[in-house]
Amino acid sequence: MATLLALLPLTLTAYAALEIAPDAIATIEREYGAPAVRRIERWQRMMEFASDFKEDEKLKMVNDFFNSVKFVEDSKNWGVDDYWATPIEFLAKNGGDCEDFSIAKYFTLIAIGVPEARLRMTYVTAVGVNRSHMVLTYFSSPRAMPLVLDNLNPRILPASEREDLVPVYSFNGSGLWLAKSIGSGREIAGSNRLGAWRGLQARMHSMLFSE
Repeated sequence: MATLLALLPLTLTAYAALEIAPDAIATIEREYGAPAVRRIERWQRMMEFASDFKEDEKLKMVNDFFNSVKFVEDSKNWGVDDYWATPIEFLAKNGGDCEDFSIAKYFTLIAIGVPEARLRMTYVTAVGVNRSHMVLTYFSSPRAMPLVLDNLNPRILPASEREDLVPVYSFNGSGLWLAKSIGSGREIAGSNRLGAWRGLQARMHSMLFSE
């Protein structure tokens, strides 16, 4: 499996506008129906509306928008144990698991002007259910206590107030960090645990850029 160094170079800044190719829209309507296209159009209108707000307001709007989508396990949604959906697939299906919520929020916040360096997708153990879980974390500055955007808890809270989450590692399009706490961590050079990232990037590229 490819190392993280091979998976990360195509960062989300390449997708900042998130303008979906017309042929991709036609494919979505054919495969998922007109309601899926309407959900994606609402997403695009929300991004246009939210782009002029302050960052804390952008976080709330994006978090609220995606937390209204249903939680659905990958095995039911895609017929496989683990699948990282693009935001477009997530909305087309109108459901997804914790990775899908976090990825959709990540792409969307970057598209409306939040710097990628302030965002990390963070794997945690959810203590209450004793299972792996993913959240999106936001750092207002490199040493700030991050805020947690989570589909299990609709409130955006500082990591210090989320004692129910034990961090494992976090990443964005530029790096990977092993964590002792949600607010800190040691950056490492590579990992073989994020192979799903390459497939996600490839599907995003095909949906956003016409051939």
